[in-house]
Amino acid sequence: MIKNAFAYVTRKSLKSLILILVILVMSALCLISLSIKDSTNKASKKTLSNITNSFSIEINRQVNPGTPRGGGNVKGQDIKKISESGDIESYVKRINSVADLVGLDIIETDETLANQSEERAKNFKSTVMLTGVNDSSKETKFVSGAYKLTSGEHLNNDDKNKVLIHKDLAKKNNLNIGDKIKLKSNLFDADNEKGADETVEAEIKGIFDGHNNGGVSAAQELYENTLITDLDTAAKVYGNTEDTAVYQDATFFVKGDKNLDKVMKNLGKLDINWREYNLIKSSSNYPALQQSISGIYGIANRLFAGSLIFAGIVVSLLLFLWMNARRKEIGVLLSIGKSKFEIFGQFIIELLFVSIPAFVLAFFLADYTGKILGNKILNKVTGDIAKQIARQSASSQLGGGAEVDGFNKTLTGLDINVLPKSMVYVALFMGIVLIISLVISSSGILKKNPKELLIDNK
Repeated sequence: MIKNAFAYVTRKSLKSLILILVILVMSALCLISLSIKDSTNKASKKTLSNITNSFSIEINRQVNPGTPRGGGNVKGQDIKKISESGDIESYVKRINSVADLVGLDIIETDETLANQSEERAKNFKSTVMLTGVNDSSKETKFVSGAYKLTSGEHLNNDDKNKVLIHKDLAKKNNLNIGDKIKLKSNLFDADNEKGADETVEAEIKGIFDGHNNGGVSAAQELYENTLITDLDTAAKVYGNTEDTAVYQDATFFVKGDKNLDKVMKNLGKLDINWREYNLIKSSSNYPALQQSISGIYGIANRLFAGSLIFAGIVVSLLLFLWMNARRKEIGVLLSIGKSKFEIFGQFIIELLFVSIPAFVLAFFLADYTGKILGNKILNKVTGDIAKQIARQSASSQLGGGAEVDGFNKTLTGLDINVLPKSMVYVALFMGIVLIISLVISSSGILKKNPKELLIDNK
């Protein structure tokens, strides 16, 4: 049986080569699709690693407009109640405020200067945005990748009068780690409701980098003009303390053995006015990232299914034509006593002789072309998302700050590698497709008796 199968495959070399090419190409596409899904899964886990099993509390803007400038006004006492609920491992809370750099210059661009009125130029000529946080390594802009610490250290809960500053702002003002800067309350800031006129001297603990992805209308939207500070500093410029300040939001990290959904549901029992707030899974704060992941998964799934279906159709058609051409051969084999099971077994061995080299070559072909095709798919998906975001931004007039850029973050690259286990899966699925194709193409002929096959001229 094996000898006859090998003889037929080698004798009909052109037919065998056509089958090999079909199986090779379809198997390679299946391998690439599985590899894309695997690399997308790894990339998403890496990107979302700092926000897994966490949630944020934000204001419910349908009933709570926030601060006069539209910022968050989450109460510190409510954050404390959640943090002490028993299921929380750690948390990060943020204060957004505004201050002037005393004796220093901010970064301006042609665009920000063009959009600046004379009054604004006078009142906010040295104004920067402050983000007070108790752990800057888990602050949203660093988690999203919008900011990246290049030197120095992150801020922690014990820091007081410490800041992280953008490298371009530091360079413009000849500042280095360890230098001290003065931050003064801005009396024209709408959120400075107390009319605070405080001056805080803070030491530079670290320097970060990052640049806006889109255009901005005001200098304060530039990454370069945002300072990350400790909570006390951000609160003090508004005449508050860490206890009396209002917070933009807070992110809570749930203990590893707790179910995130159950924890969020149980928080409803706390003495908090939940009408003013929304609890949001941290992963939901990156909709563009989720959209890019699901988009790539969708294309990879369609590529895998399409390859199997196309292979099944083409192989069935080829085998049907070739089986029809072997009618007399099959009739002779049946006449000399070969059983239909033996003949079908020979067909299976013939397919093995054809498919094994196809699978081996597919592995190398997929490894070579996978990176090219995978990143073309990534660019297509992220390009479509970017166009969608641009349309939405234009219609809603969203700003271009780091919060928005983090919200719009997508996957930026795929490290595609073809794994041996993927080859096993492809060989298994493709094998099933080939067997089904063989059954479909040969069943009609094998049902006939030898006499019908030998005298049938079709």
